[in-house]
Parts: sequence; C-alpha cells; structure tokens
Amino acid sequence: MKKKVIAAIMAAAMVVTSLTACGGKKPTVPADAAGSAEAGSVEAGASDAAAPAASTGDDKTISFWNIATDEPDKTIWSYAVDQYNANDSAASGYTIDQVPTVNDQYKQKLSVAMSAGECPDVYLHWTGGPMREYIKSGYAQDITAIVDELGLRDKYNEAALEQCTVDGKIYALPVKNQSVAVVFYDKKMWQEKGYEIPKTIDELEALCDKMKADGITPFALANSAQWTGSMYYCYLVARYGGSEVITDAYNQSGSLVNDATKYAGDKISEWVTKGYFPDGVNSLSPDNGEDRALLYQGAGMMLHGSWQVASIKSENPDFYENLGAFPFPQVSESSADQTAVLGTLGDNFLSFNCTGDKLKEAVKMVAYYASDEWKQLDIDNGNLPPLKGATSEEPAWKDIIGIIENASSVQLWWDQYLPSSVAEVHKSSTQKLFDNSESSEDVAKEQQDALDEYFTENSGS
Repeated sequence: MKKKVIAAIMAAAMVVTSLTACGGKKPTVPADAAGSAEAGSVEAGASDAAAPAASTGDDKTISFWNIATDEPDKTIWSYAVDQYNANDSAASGYTIDQVPTVNDQYKQKLSVAMSAGECPDVYLHWTGGPMREYIKSGYAQDITAIVDELGLRDKYNEAALEQCTVDGKIYALPVKNQSVAVVFYDKKMWQEKGYEIPKTIDELEALCDKMKADGITPFALANSAQWTGSMYYCYLVARYGGSEVITDAYNQSGSLVNDATKYAGDKISEWVTKGYFPDGVNSLSPDNGEDRALLYQGAGMMLHGSWQVASIKSENPDFYENLGAFPFPQVSESSADQTAVLGTLGDNFLSFNCTGDKLKEAVKMVAYYASDEWKQLDIDNGNLPPLKGATSEEPAWKDIIGIIENASSVQLWWDQYLPSSVAEVHKSSTQKLFDNSESSEDVAKEQQDALDEYFTENSGS
C-alpha cells in the first residue's frame, strides 16, 4: 500500500476503545470488550469443555479450511498450499489438505466443528470478537514466536497485524485484501445518464429518485445472508451518530436504542417503501453473486466490500473496465465524523489449532501468502493484500485507495466486532428492515436486549 495510505490509517484518532484499525496503537477489538479472551464462548455454543487439546505433530496431514470455492479465490488460495506441498512437504513430512466451502455454509460448518471438538488445524475467520472467543476456548494458538522466527512482522502492514493481536500476542495472520465497504457503480452508464456521485444522503436520495424515473433499480443488494444489508445500517448509524454508538453500547456506557439507530432504521424502511432495493431482496443470495448480476444488468450501484473488485474482474472483464467506487454519502446535518470507512485491514484471517512441529509447519505454509510472488498474484487478480509495499494501478482500486486515504478511521463490521450471539441478532433483526416487517425502534431494542443478555450471562467470566 502506498505510504500515504498507511499514514492516513495510522494517524486516525481512536475513540475511547474504538473500532479504528490504526497501526501502532490498539487492536481493532478493544481489549476490555465483552468479547475479550476473558469473557465469552465459542461461536454457536462450543465450550471450554468441548475443546480438545490442539492437534500435535503426530498426524502428518495439516487440515486447512477456507472459502476458496470460485475463481479467482481458487487460484489465490491454492498458491500457498501448492508451494508448501511442492517445496516443504518432503523435508517436513507434512502435507496440506485444503478444504474449501461456500462462505455462509462455511461459517456454520466451522461452528459445528468447534462445538463437536473437531476444529481444523488451520482455519479462516474474520477476526474481531469471535477470534477472541476462539482464543479463550483453546482453538487459536499463540504464534508470536514463530512469526518472529520467520521474520513475518516485516511483511505485514502494522495496522493489519494489530487486528491479529490480543494482549501483545499474535493469534492469526491477515490474508488477501484491504477490505472496506464502498459504493460501486458503472462509470460508463452513469456518464451516459448524466448521473453525478452523491456526497450527501439528500443527494443520494435525489439520485435514486432519478434512477427510479429512468426505470433503474438504485441498489443492487442480495440480503439472504443478512450481513450485506447490515452494511447500510452500520454506515447510516455511523454517519448520523459516529462510531461511538457501537463502542459505547459495547462498553456499557451507552445503548443501541438511540437517535442514530432510529435514523438508520427509518431511512432503510423509507428506501424500501420507495423501491430503492430489488424485489425479494431478502431472498437473493450474495454467495451466488446475485447482487453483482443485478449490477451487470443495469442496477444503479452496489454497496459492498472491496473484495468484489476481484470477483467482477474475473467474471465480467467488460463491466470491470468501467467499474468505479465512491464513499458512502454523508449525513449533512450530523456533526459526527463523516469520513470513517467500514471494514477491516485484511479480508480474511487465519488461525491455528495445532501445536509443536505441526504448528510451525502450518505457519510456514501461511507465510507463502506474504511472499512477493503471491503479493503480485493477489494484486493481478484484483485485490490489495495487507502487505507492506502493496499497491495497485487498477482503476477501481485507485478510487478505493483514495477513499482510504481520506478516512480518519476504519470501523470494524458490526457482525465481526460483536460477540457471535449478538452478531447473529444484529444481522437477523436488521434484515427485517428490508421488508418493513419490524420498526426501527424494535430492531434497535432487539439488538440491545441481545447485548444485555450477553453481558448478564458472562458477568462472572
């Protein structure tokens, strides 16, 4: 990444125990949050009693679970596996067995495996509160000494490595991408229609009304997975009330029942009523690329993570040539910070459920994702890895880098920041806004009740 990009993020101001991913300061998830290593339980009910000792070097197969089911992910993720098996396996005696699973099925599969005490040796996750729960239950091992032995600190952006660190110890490694939520659009179509990039919510709504008059669905959204719609909610809350809305609620110094969550919920409900979203939005699947398909078919724009650049480049090169991105618009009447971006400095994170020689060999395999060769492979496939020196001349990435450069902070996705049980309620409750089946007040209360219940259940941990 360009020095200016790193400087912008590392200089970002921290808000109490904030969500900002700032290098050299604090981890993205606050050390005293309820999702810390001192509180919480493994996702979907796995407990300390359920967690066996991490596997040792006796078994010479290293199981590696990820979500590389489609291109370009198959190529990107297979690189380290193939390199290790070709170059290291004969000497070490270990072989990597890669097991890819579709994104949302993967999350459930990992939860079930942990509940059954069958966690793989290396597994993908999204850091935040869940990672701390994995640490507490013994499913994520301290790899600090191995990272230092292999010289990996010099490979990663400091801010990205901070997101893998708890109490000064490294429990994961970041992989693949600088992941922030931006609004994607077709530059050619917008130019032909005379559309201009909206800077405020008022301008966004005026644009959406114009698109509707032109017979265009404004937003390409597939929300069966729930986390896609959550991006709208989180951005609207942050733009209206600031990142402190979620941090204060998490620190128990505030509540999610407030003016910001009401504004966000009411705004989404209003947009649903106005027809800004596609019909049946809650039944459309992002895993099947149905949101991208809507964009290709002429939808106005798509709020999504920057990982979509790689998917669009792979499956629709012609559309990719005119792909642009702009930041989520501002709430002009708010005094909150309007430049924060939602996301993580690392698209995926890998933790390790093994010990001894097997752990060292597993980390050596993952270290191939920090090599210069893989870095270029990742960039060529439309990503911007969380590695020092990574940059991109791709047009869409130039837009995204500009957005990051102008951001004061990076706010971690709520469904990764919150403890797993609360995150599930966050996603399921906000989904109800997209079919107007629940009011903004009820959605906020549902989330706050889940957070209160979590604190009550874990007060003695």
